[in-house]
Amino acid sequence: MNLDATLYLNLIRGGAARLSEDRESINELNVFPIPDGDTGDNMYMTIEAGTHIKADGTLSEAAEAISRGMLMGARGNSGVILSRIFAGLTKGFQGLKEADVPAFTEAMKSAVSEAYHAVSQPVEGTILTVLREGVAAAEGSASLEEYFDLWIAGMDLSLQHTPELLDVLKKAGVVDSGGAGLLSIAEGMRDALHGKSQIEVGEEKAVKATPVNFDAFTEDSVLEFGYCTEFLLRLQRSKVDLEHFDENVIKNWLQEQGDSLVFFRDGSIIKVHVHTKDPGAILTRCREWGEFLTIKVENMTLQHHENHMDERYKRAPKDLATVTVAAGKGLTQCFKDMGVDAVIEGGQTMNPSVERFLEAFREVNARTILVFPNNSNIILTAQQAAEMYADSTVVVIPTKTLGEGYYALANLDASLPVEEMTASLTEAAAAVTTGAVSRAIRDTAEAHAGEYIGFSGKDILVAAPAREEALCTLAHKLNASSSDVLILFSGADAPADEAARIKARLEKAYPMTEVILHDGGQPVYDYILVLC
Repeated sequence: MNLDATLYLNLIRGGAARLSEDRESINELNVFPIPDGDTGDNMYMTIEAGTHIKADGTLSEAAEAISRGMLMGARGNSGVILSRIFAGLTKGFQGLKEADVPAFTEAMKSAVSEAYHAVSQPVEGTILTVLREGVAAAEGSASLEEYFDLWIAGMDLSLQHTPELLDVLKKAGVVDSGGAGLLSIAEGMRDALHGKSQIEVGEEKAVKATPVNFDAFTEDSVLEFGYCTEFLLRLQRSKVDLEHFDENVIKNWLQEQGDSLVFFRDGSIIKVHVHTKDPGAILTRCREWGEFLTIKVENMTLQHHENHMDERYKRAPKDLATVTVAAGKGLTQCFKDMGVDAVIEGGQTMNPSVERFLEAFREVNARTILVFPNNSNIILTAQQAAEMYADSTVVVIPTKTLGEGYYALANLDASLPVEEMTASLTEAAAAVTTGAVSRAIRDTAEAHAGEYIGFSGKDILVAAPAREEALCTLAHKLNASSSDVLILFSGADAPADEAARIKARLEKAYPMTEVILHDGGQPVYDYILVLC
């Protein structure tokens, strides 16, 4: 049995179906004993975004479409890595109508390489190890069925060994959640290979066509907003030296022809999104380098009437804009009051996708965009989006907590050159100590389920039966008396009278420290404590 487009799509859908069933149990593999586990959700939303295509072409074409969908839908570190695994497979399938077992084996090796390259500092004992050791175990398989059996067995063995490679897993008594998610996907793919999957090929997401409003652009209208132009360009060996071709030749030219450019290359495929008043010139020029796989051109005047987006296209680009991530009405408003141009909803348990970041970059319409992810699990997604967005200089300030993002933004000096600004903001974020209080959802060596734990980073510093006691003890453990300012964000489940009482208690305990209370309204964390 060889792997063709139809079978490959069915395998992907089978993997998504199995992960959908398992994602809650994978979420529960969170190392930290609070309700912040979202690996299963992130991986599911990533792979599911690649399932809505038609398999009426070659294996190479289907793999490219699936990979693009996953890339745009990627969420969280696990989702970004998963999207790169399938991008690696796509590279291995390039130019193939179908793949026999040796070709599939080589493509899987490409997937391992691509996954490792996606992470600046790969850590063993994670999804990377599980994938690599599983692929090594399947080497030399005589059939696809045997490959999947050996791959899954190898990954399962590797997954059980992850606590021996990472102390944090061993301490928590869990295996790596990303590796568990990948194993679930592989098992679903094997089910589909044997015809057991409930996902039928041909199930595309229903897309309701929007009727064209012909009155939005009449015989007397003047083209003001231009055309939203999107296409996939396949570079051709007859036109370029494919192995040595620098795609920046196309990118730099496109930047001169329009705005809101999103540009990235995946193998021999160039993905372009650009707003221009002359799409014909762009399409004609791009054929000098390749041929089109898909093209979409829409008059943005109609988009204006449907989506009320005219102000975004009318205004000239700003010199500088900021984009941040936050959850909770209060926190969102705090950032807006600080002058943040776009606040993306997200954080623990709801990581935003690459596509959502790209939308925000277009919305703020600036020459330079500073991004504050405010969560260690969102940084990789933000960086992936920044690499793809070509219409602005996008700089990701790697803020790992809301406290770091809040304090960095409070110290923003827009008069500095971008390089100095980046260094200053990164330094400001590093000067902050952030703590949080949340309820433990399971027993650990430090706390019992149901208790409130106070922690900073991944260090649990206190466990107490009451929120107030946990928070005040945490402030003491973090040496609040040595800080000039203590900022307290109360969460959605924290009563206002309790928060006010805690503020007064902290002011009395630390008379030389200014205590500021905000109703953050954030989920998961009853209180976020920022010391600066």
